[in-house]
Amino acid sequence: MKCTNILICGVGGQGLVVTTTIISEVAFLEGYDIKTSDVIGLSQRGGLVFGSIRFGEKVYSALIPQGEADILIALEKLEGLRWVHNVKKDGVVILNNNTIYPNRVLIEKEEYPENIEDKIKDKGLKLLQVNGTAIGKDLGNIKVENTVLLGVLSNYLPFSEESWYEALSKTFPERLLPINKEAFNLGRNLPF
Repeated sequence: MKCTNILICGVGGQGLVVTTTIISEVAFLEGYDIKTSDVIGLSQRGGLVFGSIRFGEKVYSALIPQGEADILIALEKLEGLRWVHNVKKDGVVILNNNTIYPNRVLIEKEEYPENIEDKIKDKGLKLLQVNGTAIGKDLGNIKVENTVLLGVLSNYLPFSEESWYEALSKTFPERLLPINKEAFNLGRNLPF
C-alpha cells in the first residue's frame, strides 16, 4: 500500500496537536504504520503551526516530500493558502472558513489577502470549504470546529466509523464526547 500523506496547518492555539493525535490514533487502530510531526514553536505567539501525518504499510519518515500531500487540512484560510503548494495535483484541500489576522495585518504592515478560496481553486485541487466555526457556534462550543473538519476528512480515508469514534473517546473527556461526536457526524455528512 502506498503511503498516505496528510498535512495540517493553522495558527497557534487552534488545536493542531489534538487534531494530529486523533488522526494518528485512528490510523493506529486500523493497523497502519504511522509517523507524525508537529512544528508548534510559534504557537504561543499566535504564529503559524503545521503538522504531518503519514500512514501506510510501512512509513520511514514523518516528513512529507514537497508537493506530495494527498490532503491538506487548513484550520485557517490564509495558512491554507500558504501551504497549498505542498498538495498533489489530484489532492484535496479541506479549508475551514476561519480568519485569524496575523500580527503584521493587525499592525497594518500587510493586508490580509482577498479571495483566498479562488486562489486555492485556481490550483486545480478539490476544495472543500467548511464553516467549522459556525457549526461549532451552533452546537454551543466553537472548539469543536476541528472535529467537524475530521468528519469531512473521514470521507477520504479508509478508516471505519467505529475507529473514529474510539479515537474520539480516547481523546476527549466523557463530558465533551457527545458534542464532539455530533460535530464529527455533521462534518461527515456535509453535502459537497
